[in-house]
Amino acid sequence: MFWALFVLGHDCGHGSFSNYGWLNSLVGHFLHSLILVPYHGWRISHKRHHNNHGHVDNDESWHPLTEKTYKALDYVTWKMRFTVPFPLFAYPVYLLFRSPGKKGSHFHPDSDLFLPHEKGDVTVSTICWMAMLALLLVCSHIAGPMSVFKIYGVPYAIFIMWLDAVTYLHHHGHHEKLPWYRGKEWNYLRGALTTVDRDYGWINKIHHNIETHVIHHLFPQIPHYNLVEATKAAKPVLGKYYREPEKSGPLPFHLLGILARSLRVDHFVSDAGDVVYYQTDPQLNGDARAKSE
Repeated sequence: MFWALFVLGHDCGHGSFSNYGWLNSLVGHFLHSLILVPYHGWRISHKRHHNNHGHVDNDESWHPLTEKTYKALDYVTWKMRFTVPFPLFAYPVYLLFRSPGKKGSHFHPDSDLFLPHEKGDVTVSTICWMAMLALLLVCSHIAGPMSVFKIYGVPYAIFIMWLDAVTYLHHHGHHEKLPWYRGKEWNYLRGALTTVDRDYGWINKIHHNIETHVIHHLFPQIPHYNLVEATKAAKPVLGKYYREPEKSGPLPFHLLGILARSLRVDHFVSDAGDVVYYQTDPQLNGDARAKSE
């Protein structure tokens, strides 16, 4: 249910829920505040992600770390980023502090994520987020913190894990290395084609078509309920540039291995070059990094 709320709020953020901006904003605030997401703060950074997908320096969320940034990570940050299950809880941290190498917060109107005319929208969304948090505290006082933890906390944790796993796998872990671009080598089409569709088995049927990520990046204005049809229409046009997803059984257990392997080997990209690929830390074996701290 949390995922359903997120997908509908996600459509609102892209303007594909309604033709009326005020209705997208109203519904988006209601839905995203329910799952502790600051609507405008997330909407603006997510728009930046779509406008710069596949760009090493300008992409937002799950973008690659440069070698210099990677080597500057402290051990705790490295562990939380690259060791399962910690990255599966990254979303709240990302909302608060963004990714390593980037500054700002989705909650603060003065963050460099936002333009001056967006500060008012960000403030409203942060107030809505705080109101939801206050409501949860009131419910904890009335019904007890354990009841709120069972009814809200556990589903929220599962939602966060699923969100991080899904979004990561749509940009990492393909059997052929995915390029990342800089400078003149980057363009919108090239960036969109670095994304990957995934097959989630029977979960596809109840998952609001999130497996169709390539077409979503090519045309983010398409609502979620039309993505499967749009993907079928686009595949003959894309031809060899479309990466067919690996077929899943009833449950997508194969994606767990792909996720773990990608986090183990996709560490950083070169500091220089206009077309780069993920590299593996050559010094990494066992807890060598911990010993070197």
